[in-house]
Amino acid sequence: MKHFILKRRYFEHGTYSYLYREDSSKVCHIVEREWRNNEPFKSCVPEGSYLIVPHNSPKYGECYALVAATLGVTIDGSSLRTACLIHPANKPSELLGCLSPGLDFGFLDDEWCVTHSGDAFNALMNELGGSPAQLTIIKD
Repeated sequence: MKHFILKRRYFEHGTYSYLYREDSSKVCHIVEREWRNNEPFKSCVPEGSYLIVPHNSPKYGECYALVAATLGVTIDGSSLRTACLIHPANKPSELLGCLSPGLDFGFLDDEWCVTHSGDAFNALMNELGGSPAQLTIIKD
């Protein structure tokens, strides 16, 4: 099983990270909402270890979902956070507690963002190849 490490930096206007492979090579950039004490739909997910699994979202189609019952994050069911997905989006304001890949960081509509999210998402989906993987999220 592949293992990825997400190294985060927190700001008032969002959370901006780099996603790395286990060999320390960079995969992509990631944008999320700011940290708001793990509040559903308003906060990035907590730091820790997750299983990321293929998921078919009614809104986003084929994507990946984060699962860590010990952190209160599941795909569905009784948990603090449900359907925390990895899907295309450019700005934190477009996210409801999900993660979005990009090729670089930039500025769009007066908001810090990731650029070319669709391209980065497609590349990440190809790299994951429809298989589950491990994701460790840490502060950079």
